Amino acid sequence: MNYDIKDINLAGKGRLRIEWAEMSMPVLAKIRERFSNEKPLKGLRVAACLHITTETASLLKTLKAGGADVVGCASNPLSTQDDVAASLVADDEIPVFAIKGEDHATYYSHILSALKHRPHLTMDDGADLVSSIHFMALEKWGELEASVSDWGKGLSEAERRKFLSGVLGGTEETTTGVIRLRSMEKDGVLQFPIISVNDANTKHLFDNRYGTGQSTVDGIIRATNRLLAGSTFVVSGYGWCGRGVAMRAKGHGAHMIVCEVDPLRALEAVMDGYQVMPIAKAALLGDFFCTLTGDMNVIRAEHFVNMKDGAIVANSGHFDVELDLPGLAEAAVERRPIREFVEEFTLKNGRRVYVLGEGRLINLAAAEGHPASVMDMSFANQALSAEYMVNEHAKMVKKVYPVPRDIDAEIARLKLASMGIEIDTLTPEQEKYLSSWEMGT
Repeated sequence: MNYDIKDINLAGKGRLRIEWAEMSMPVLAKIRERFSNEKPLKGLRVAACLHITTETASLLKTLKAGGADVVGCASNPLSTQDDVAASLVADDEIPVFAIKGEDHATYYSHILSALKHRPHLTMDDGADLVSSIHFMALEKWGELEASVSDWGKGLSEAERRKFLSGVLGGTEETTTGVIRLRSMEKDGVLQFPIISVNDANTKHLFDNRYGTGQSTVDGIIRATNRLLAGSTFVVSGYGWCGRGVAMRAKGHGAHMIVCEVDPLRALEAVMDGYQVMPIAKAALLGDFFCTLTGDMNVIRAEHFVNMKDGAIVANSGHFDVELDLPGLAEAAVERRPIREFVEEFTLKNGRRVYVLGEGRLINLAAAEGHPASVMDMSFANQALSAEYMVNEHAKMVKKVYPVPRDIDAEIARLKLASMGIEIDTLTPEQEKYLSSWEMGT
């Protein structure tokens, strides 16, 4: 078996951590039990470009139980849990190409390894795998890392067509990836259907809000050991992830400022009790900053230079481009690592700004990512969406689809059942009333 991980001897530790996570993932366990019996993915190759964490391990094991030939690679250079990667290889015989802290070239060489698996189904968290496939297919070699483009250039046009025709479809986990994929759909370049797992209610209402909220604040505290109570905490972006971080930071006693470009989200933040202002004003006031927008250069050099001495800056959006780190480096006269996951930038005005986790996902760079109980729902969506894609891909066109409503509802039902919670059901009279336009007062 071909793989590239840090150390196979870490497998024992990883196995125990996976076991711990799976105690909080009863929905995925139910799906795995059914998959083991029915084998809905039998004979299919799946390439999963995801954060290699304990929860992801449970998903990959579920896909394999369903009959899939699975390979995993990292969707972020700092998000891999090396002991988990080792356990997947040693204990489950799932090839993994991921090393925490891997450089840019290694990151894309690992995506190349996933591409060489010639997947029928793709699973992405940020759309790097799918975009690499499309850059290769469209011969946009300049936008690909050399290791990937060199391999792609070695394929004939017929081989590239065969490669693309073999992909039935894919799934996407996160907001940033969905933004990229919808842009591809709009431009008419998307070559196969994608299901947006991120848009499922059982994903974004829980994973994005409660998972990102808790794990981001956890990552910031682990990296800094600083007190949030009494501080001023600036959140850029008030989507579901931003809502979650604002809620949790406020719960720690921080004074909250929200920066937004969307008037409806800004208004919602005001109604939720937060100050709302442009980042240029917030830069003067914040002690902690966290970006969660899915866009680039949200905090720029002109903002960094106006921050207080000792300001702490983190990102919990998918890509590190949310922070203008090249601009910050240019504005600095000195930079040094001061503790693990904390880099100090001394500016020309003498003030110091501290960037956490190289500007990458702080909840995975400095902590362990989302709690398993919310990823249980997210990855249940991944597994059931993969099954749906296998069954329905022939009827689907080259666009981004939502998770089918019945899958979303079934996951919610299973989650409630696992928690021992019962809910009401409509009576026949109530169903008739709701379906009738004639029944009024």
